[in-house]
Amino acid sequence: MKALSTAATGMLAQQLNVEVISNNIANLNTTGYKRRRAEFQDLLYQNIERVGANSTAQGTVVPSGIQVGVGVRAAGVYRISSQGSLELTDNPLDIAINGRGFFRVQLPNGDQVYTRAGSFQLDQNGQIVTSEGFQVLPGINVPQEAVDITINQEGEVQVLLDGQINPQVVGQLDLATFANEAGLEAVGSNLLRETQASGPATVATPGTAGFGLIEQGFLERSNVDAVQEITNLISAQRAYELNSRVISTADQMMDSVNSLR
Repeated sequence: MKALSTAATGMLAQQLNVEVISNNIANLNTTGYKRRRAEFQDLLYQNIERVGANSTAQGTVVPSGIQVGVGVRAAGVYRISSQGSLELTDNPLDIAINGRGFFRVQLPNGDQVYTRAGSFQLDQNGQIVTSEGFQVLPGINVPQEAVDITINQEGEVQVLLDGQINPQVVGQLDLATFANEAGLEAVGSNLLRETQASGPATVATPGTAGFGLIEQGFLERSNVDAVQEITNLISAQRAYELNSRVISTADQMMDSVNSLR
């Protein structure tokens, strides 16, 4: 009774689907989060009568054949990189990317990772860092006597020092883009790591062709649509129930066979 194992693969697939949807809903308010979508593909088919085979010695051809599928499997979980809405915070160190690109971040072990979450702060040395204390590259130091920080759309960081009239430039933020953003590996804490699938990072200043602009005093919200996720959750639940009903039906059929006298 192949229906038992076939329906079991369907239940496992929808279980993964629900897990992906639940992670999207859990990160509804996570800064810079990009929603995920589970994709599935059918499994190999059992050829009981191969399509195109000769059905007689005279060369007549089977037009359709008999192929029986054996279920479904997960093909991947894709990251949807659409732009999230920008939320005004009025915090000078909250910066959002309007368009393509990622901020570059250096981990304590020297590895370089990437993020869309621009909720930055200053550490004890005046360095611009993430909420985890990781340095934002290329490394910008804000003097302690600075009374105001301005970051323009091209990523130029200017500070106004106490007692001075004209601001001075203390650094230049840059952005990184990838040929395949979906190929980046999520490592938690809103951070992504470069992989062979993503391709190498291309680094340039904001506003360059193919790169987004910096918006100071804004944060990029998650691109998760709560209504769409709830709809997807209901669809996944119904698909799971239908697969469980197939298992129940197959069990009843086997019980009928076993009860034959």
